[in-house]
Amino acid sequence: MSGRQALMRTYADPPATFVRGEGSHLFDAEGRRYLDFISGLAVTSLGHSHPVVAEAVARQAATLTHVSNLYGNLLAPEVAATLDRLVAGGEGTAGGQVFFCNSGAEANECALKLVRRWTDGRRTAVVCAEGSFHGRTLATLAATGQPGKHRPFEPMPAGFPHVPYDDLPALEAVLAGGGVGAVLLEPIQGEGGVVVPSSDYLAGARRLCSEHDALLVLDEIQTGLGRTGHWFAFQAQGLAPDVVTMAKALGNGVPVGACWARAEVAAAFGPGDHGSTFGGQPLAMAAARATLSVMEVEDVPGRADRAGRRLRDALAGLPGVHGVRGAGLLLAVELAGPTAATAARSALEAGLLVNAVRPDTLRMAPSLLVSDHEVDEAVGILGAVLARMAAEVST
Repeated sequence: MSGRQALMRTYADPPATFVRGEGSHLFDAEGRRYLDFISGLAVTSLGHSHPVVAEAVARQAATLTHVSNLYGNLLAPEVAATLDRLVAGGEGTAGGQVFFCNSGAEANECALKLVRRWTDGRRTAVVCAEGSFHGRTLATLAATGQPGKHRPFEPMPAGFPHVPYDDLPALEAVLAGGGVGAVLLEPIQGEGGVVVPSSDYLAGARRLCSEHDALLVLDEIQTGLGRTGHWFAFQAQGLAPDVVTMAKALGNGVPVGACWARAEVAAAFGPGDHGSTFGGQPLAMAAARATLSVMEVEDVPGRADRAGRRLRDALAGLPGVHGVRGAGLLLAVELAGPTAATAARSALEAGLLVNAVRPDTLRMAPSLLVSDHEVDEAVGILGAVLARMAAEVST
């Protein structure tokens, strides 16, 4: 047994295999260059092999990689304090505490367990939105509002009622029924198609949670850490969530996740209530510390806002594009018909990585350090692909 035969078939055969990355570019074994506008699903937000992060990881790997959570290390408290400051908008503190883990699903698992402890098991329901995506573990899959992903693994764990996204009356009706400990929402639904709610939706959810003594848990795994033009997407509306989960961009490719909670909520956990063998280990924390440092120096929220406006405006003028939605550098390109998969394959052949999140929708999530030239190059490649597809249809 060799090659991919030794791998479980949980993924389709890859259309390309990469051996090296640098900034916004990937290279295959033949040396062909590709412009990466999906960033490992919004993970490599500083680009591939960023020298500051690479040097920090190499130095830490030669010093101390792991000691387990039976003992402390110097990096985790520092990274936690930085995240608390960024939750507050970058200045001062938000007055919260952080649990470190290895992924977004684990960060959401932490949040779900924290809800149980905070309510003493009296109100265990967590209201979620249709179309959401919160992870692949059984609990986070049950929270995910995509029935097609549930069916192979039913029965799902109970306690996750779903309501339409961006529908405050539906959310209020479930909360009024009692037994709800929390509402779990994405500020923008990433895997669901980059769906942006109405401007008053999250503020309304905050108000309803306060009225019904439920926690507001915001899944910022894809939107957090600068991608939408703010450190966290909820900051665009000046909200104060109770729990925030994050992962993807935090280690710029090194697996690390985090769950932040207000101190009084975090206090519901005691020693032994939750844990993660690798969570907060020195190697992951070195990557996170270096990543966050570069993000602050480069003002990635500001860069994402400026580059996002340039990218959005250019995409809107391409043939066959019916609309562009999203925020910052998390954008969806809505096409005229269910041709997104074909467009993504053709773009890859032309040297551009994007992905189809819906039959008619392409997602773009480039590095937050993407240059104007790279934005223009990506738009040029996609424009040529869409023009060629339109010409083939008309002949």
